[in-house]
Amino acid sequence: MLRAVLAGTTLLAVGIILRKPFPRDGSIWGWIILAGLGMTGLGYYGMFHAAEFVSPGLATVIANGQPLIAAGLAFQFLRERLSSKGWIGLWLGFAGILIIAGPRILQGPLALSTGFAYVLLAAFGVAVGNIAIKKLSGRADAAIAMGLQLLIGAVPLAFLALLTEDQGQIDWSPVFIASLLGLAIPGTALAFWLWQYTLGKIELSKANVFSFLVPVFGLTIGAAFFGERLTPLIIMGTAIATAGVWLTTIKSSSDVQPKAKGARDGRA
Repeated sequence: MLRAVLAGTTLLAVGIILRKPFPRDGSIWGWIILAGLGMTGLGYYGMFHAAEFVSPGLATVIANGQPLIAAGLAFQFLRERLSSKGWIGLWLGFAGILIIAGPRILQGPLALSTGFAYVLLAAFGVAVGNIAIKKLSGRADAAIAMGLQLLIGAVPLAFLALLTEDQGQIDWSPVFIASLLGLAIPGTALAFWLWQYTLGKIELSKANVFSFLVPVFGLTIGAAFFGERLTPLIIMGTAIATAGVWLTTIKSSSDVQPKAKGARDGRA
């Protein structure tokens, strides 16, 4: 909750300093509210509580089903149609994550239905939030829209935190404050601003597939800076996930030829 509030306040401050307009259209506010409740509210709530019940490996696999959920929603609500190559790439990316997280799933405790439900709730919330953010792209300033959705999503999180958590247990140490600032500003505020900007340039399904690379980057950083071991299984999963991203995003000849034909017709 603190992370969302700090990130949202930072983005709004930037937008106000740059004199960016606040939305006036009711439909834009509707998409902002949906993004906040889905992406920030359900997304954060589900993932944080899932850690109490399921292993990190299983949580990673279920959460990375989000691009598949979002692709289905994008087909229904955004009229985005992935080619068969794109769908194969999405499933390849998911398979790569499954291979990477497989050992952690087997070593961890058995998943409880409650934990599974929390992760699935988070994945669905993020997928719905992505649809809303895509709808906002080009219609609302990114700093203002993402700042508002973070603050809106923080409201139910704050309410639940007051009911279920002891606020006196927070240790406001320099390490905690530094971690909070790092997570909130570059890790959340900047990330959301860039995400809305990105969705204004390319289709949601093609942008979302890069989510499969998040565990890959995490493993690479762990190996480079913390001496974590990369097993052959992890390397294989990384290669498969990367291939899935490449397959989904690369342009095929069918994507290019119609444009070239149109250009020739125009010259004629």
